[in-house]
Amino acid sequence: MKIFGSVYINKYFYFAIISLAVLYVFGYFIPAIYPAAKLMLIAFVVLCTIDLLLLFSIKKGITAVRIAPEKLSNGDENPIQIKLQSTYRIKLNAEIIDEIPYQFQFRDFCIRLKIDAGVDKTYSYSLKPFERGEYTFGKLRVYVNTDIHFFSRRFIYMEEVTVPVYPSFLQMRKYELLAISNRLNEAGIKKVRTIGRNFEFDQIRKYNTDDDYRTINWKATARKGDLMVNQYEQERSQQIYSLIDMGRTMKMPFEGMTLLDYAINSSLVISNIALLKHDKAGLLTFTENIHTFLQADRKKIQIRKIMELLYNQETNFSESNYELLYNKIKRSVSQRSLLLLYSNFESLTSMERQLGFLKLLAQNHLLVVIFFVNTEIQKLLKSKTSNLEEIYIKTIAEKLVLEKKIIVKELNKNGIYTILTEPKNLSVSTINKYLELKSLGLI
Repeated sequence: MKIFGSVYINKYFYFAIISLAVLYVFGYFIPAIYPAAKLMLIAFVVLCTIDLLLLFSIKKGITAVRIAPEKLSNGDENPIQIKLQSTYRIKLNAEIIDEIPYQFQFRDFCIRLKIDAGVDKTYSYSLKPFERGEYTFGKLRVYVNTDIHFFSRRFIYMEEVTVPVYPSFLQMRKYELLAISNRLNEAGIKKVRTIGRNFEFDQIRKYNTDDDYRTINWKATARKGDLMVNQYEQERSQQIYSLIDMGRTMKMPFEGMTLLDYAINSSLVISNIALLKHDKAGLLTFTENIHTFLQADRKKIQIRKIMELLYNQETNFSESNYELLYNKIKRSVSQRSLLLLYSNFESLTSMERQLGFLKLLAQNHLLVVIFFVNTEIQKLLKSKTSNLEEIYIKTIAEKLVLEKKIIVKELNKNGIYTILTEPKNLSVSTINKYLELKSLGLI
């Protein structure tokens, strides 16, 4: 019964049956065709027998294993591998049906490939999740058939396995490697000349073209016969807090992900960069309540704590309480810190409602308000208008874009730094601002 339960009839089998039936019908009217029909029937039976024998002569002909990461990175391409091992002595055609988590909405996912006799084959594909949470992979089904194509044999492997999707740790590792090797500029991070007085002497090294000539050590230059400069190290252990507004405006989508997920991914990246720069990283998420607060620290386990806390953050479509945010920061953060506030002010009115609390935060801390360019409106502005209604719509779009610029000026006027960026450039823009403020000695 197990054997018969593993047999599947292919379309070529039915084509052959239909062809035989047609030959027999013509053979009834044309006797000369009848013997050919009988020979074809015998050949068909022989081929079916050979096909079944080739497929089922080996008890365990195919072994398949899915190799997936222990956790997936949100918003990134995550590699998945399927390894096949064949003990057959003939070349086979294979169809692999992997039960991918329903969140991806792949209803016809099928991999077709050829497997040579007695060899291993690895097939790779990638999955890009757009929301955090638990994703369940189902069974792995492999159908193999010979070049006769009458029958297929089914193999079933793997039990259900649940894989969590975390904030973008792949993006975090990417910037981490660039920061360690001093190659952040390759990712679009601007190299900022360091100025100010918040520096400690580190070492004497050779002069580079982008060094400040005022740091030249003339005594060391005379001894070495080459230009030498004093290298200074910035003061360490400054506090960097990521404040994430999880109100309803952060539910707005962009290329499959919400603004909240972009903010979460960026918070993880900037926290890791801050720790690499020997600063302390902390986290706060809020709507009408304070959902999460993690005191800034620079311990090795801090980035893991931040990742675990960010994993379960979701918006509840409420209006965010900035008064509560101010009171929490006032009570819990005594040292002057860099506050990176991720929010999304769509209009000047919405910003003005919170401006009083933002000014209070900026009195004791260095506040950077990070909000987003509406890319759909930007696309609308670039489109051509052909009637009066489209002109009205475009005029409204221009007004909304202008309001964003006014928000930036209004915040800057009140001593609040800003980042207005497209969601896809959020991490780069945030790192640039952090390094800029650090180089100016403001933190």
